Amino acid sequence: MRMALNTLMRELEWRMQAQGMTGVQMLPLLAIHRGLCCTGADLARLTNTDPGAMTRMLDRLEGKGLLRRVRSEADRRVVSLELTAEGRAIAERIPYALADTLNFLLREFSADELERFKDFLRRLATAGSKPDSAVEALRTARVET
Repeated sequence: MRMALNTLMRELEWRMQAQGMTGVQMLPLLAIHRGLCCTGADLARLTNTDPGAMTRMLDRLEGKGLLRRVRSEADRRVVSLELTAEGRAIAERIPYALADTLNFLLREFSADELERFKDFLRRLATAGSKPDSAVEALRTARVET
């Protein structure tokens, strides 16, 4: 799975290099643009990234002029993120680059194979959220000494 993801990210980065973007820089831009996150802490949780690493990433994106930090007037501890016009323009291109990348990488899959693949991924993604009685019993069992 890691190798497949690495292939996807390399191809996506190649398609976005004209905008000076890397794969790890694209997700924060897209997440902010889609309203999924509005703070660095939110982004770190969403991407399962160390908050310090996310801060450095946001520094680079801010340095490129793609986003800005805005301190909340209601709570000075809260710093929201908003995209600049250039950041929004790039974020709007990311889904198209992703679609082109997936179309390219999946070009040899039949329609049936693609549907099965998507089904496998959906099932894998939700497997941990479905209670399985045997697994749940192991998770909740207390070891008595």
